[in-house]
Amino acid sequence: MYNTEIPNTTELPTSKQLVRSTLIAATVAAALLITTVLPAEYGIDPTGAGRFLGLTTMGEIKTSLTEEAAMDTAAQTETPAPSLPLVQAASAAPVSTPATAEQTVAPPVAEPQQPARPVASDKKVFTLKPGEAAEIKLGMKEGAVVSFDWRVKGGAVNFDTHGDAPGLDYYGYNKGRKVMGDSGTLTAAFDGKHGWFWRNRSGNDATITLTTQGDYQLIKRVM
Repeated sequence: MYNTEIPNTTELPTSKQLVRSTLIAATVAAALLITTVLPAEYGIDPTGAGRFLGLTTMGEIKTSLTEEAAMDTAAQTETPAPSLPLVQAASAAPVSTPATAEQTVAPPVAEPQQPARPVASDKKVFTLKPGEAAEIKLGMKEGAVVSFDWRVKGGAVNFDTHGDAPGLDYYGYNKGRKVMGDSGTLTAAFDGKHGWFWRNRSGNDATITLTTQGDYQLIKRVM
């Protein structure tokens, strides 16, 4: 057996030295958190050092991928649209009796015509950098119809056509990956916001041109 020599008390760090070492370690850890961890993981760069070191872009991409994964999960677990109640068959109309000489047949009353809804028309052009996303929504009433056409120049995008309303976070219409365009008509299933979400998944800037025409109250880019 070997006996370990007890160190001399003069060789041990003093309480002041321990406190100083602890403060230095805490300061270094806080500096690394602000300048490295936050920019690289969450895209938060209060000092600007993360962007200088190229870490902020990494954090923004991670955050963007997390948001897109959450949207894909929501799309896969979306609640099916509530089925509309069946319209009851109208009861048989009563058989009318022929008018006699004393009876007079009243002329039919013309029903007032509903004013035609105004037709809106817009064109939106915007450019997405690699990994960047955008979303445009239309304010529409249930049953309203809009014709649309969007084209991509310079790359391909993932897209998700959907709607939402108070109490309903997601209602899917259509989606696709690495697409260069789409066109058709969009019929609102309910009163709310309906539109498109795009994300540039190519290595180049992608310019999207969207044209819309039909029955909607507003058009707004929400992302």
